Order: sequence, then structure tokens, then C-alpha cells
Amino acid sequence: MAAAEKEEKKDELAESINDLFGSVSTMVESELQGSTNHLDLLEKMNLRVAEEYKGFGDVAAGLSVFVEQLKAKSGSFEEYVKQIDVIERQVTEFEAVISVLDRYVSMLESKVQSVHQNPPVS
Repeated sequence: MAAAEKEEKKDELAESINDLFGSVSTMVESELQGSTNHLDLLEKMNLRVAEEYKGFGDVAAGLSVFVEQLKAKSGSFEEYVKQIDVIERQVTEFEAVISVLDRYVSMLESKVQSVHQNPPVS
């Protein structure tokens, strides 16, 4: 019976080792499946982000075209701005001349009123 007992213990040991390897195999398989699931999720996220950035690229390209159009339009206004600056300087000079003339007219008016109030003696 000793041989039978040894055989039975060997069978139990073999069965236990098979169970251990089966459990380890299942655990490794689960870990690998989890890693695969994470990689699949990461791939999907990368694709989604790539789509978003492609949309941003399209928007940026559109904005670039719009900015170039605005630059072209503002360049055509530059000549008008220069003309307005010239007109503004001329108006300032004209106001200065008007001020001098106004003082001169006021002085002449005072002299005329003075002559009317005090006629010259002849």
C-alpha cells in the first residue's frame, strides 16, 4: 500500500500543480486581456483626439485666410488714413489762421466802435 499511497500523493501533487498552472495561466491571460483592453481604449482615444485636432487645423487654416483678407483690406485703408491725417493737419492750421483773423477782426471792431463813440476833431 505504500506504493499506492505514493502514487495517490503523486496524483494529488500533479493535480495541485496542474491547478496552480491553470490558475497562473488564467491570471496571466486576464492580465493580458486587461492590457489589450487598455491598448484598444488608448487607440480609440488617439483616433478621437486626431479627429479633433484635424478640425482645429481646418479652423486655423480658415482663420489664417481671414487674417490675410483683413490685412489686404486694411492696406487699402492706409491711403485713406494718410489723407485723413493730412486733412487733420490742414484743419489745425486753418483753425490757427481763423484764430488770428478773429483777433484782428475784434481789434478792428474795437477801433471802429471807438471812432464812432469819439468822432475825430477836425
